Amino acid sequence: MRGLLFLAIIALIVIAVGPAVRAWRARPPRAVPPRRDELVKDPVCQTYVLLSRSVTTEDDGVVTHFCSPECAARFARGERRA
Repeated sequence: MRGLLFLAIIALIVIAVGPAVRAWRARPPRAVPPRRDELVKDPVCQTYVLLSRSVTTEDDGVVTHFCSPECAARFARGERRA
């Protein structure tokens, strides 16, 4: 009989304290790390440039990234390598 009473008291304590323990142990949501900018290679001068700062052209659905408008113009004239 004492064992049953002891188990009932333990069960009540767990029920009463459980939500507080779960709230205490809950971790705040992880912050999403900032997306890193991708590097792309200029086909004319072979320089790597950040995608967000590149000069972009599209020809027949093919997107090409350049380090500068000058390299984009050279590419358009057919000069592929510096």
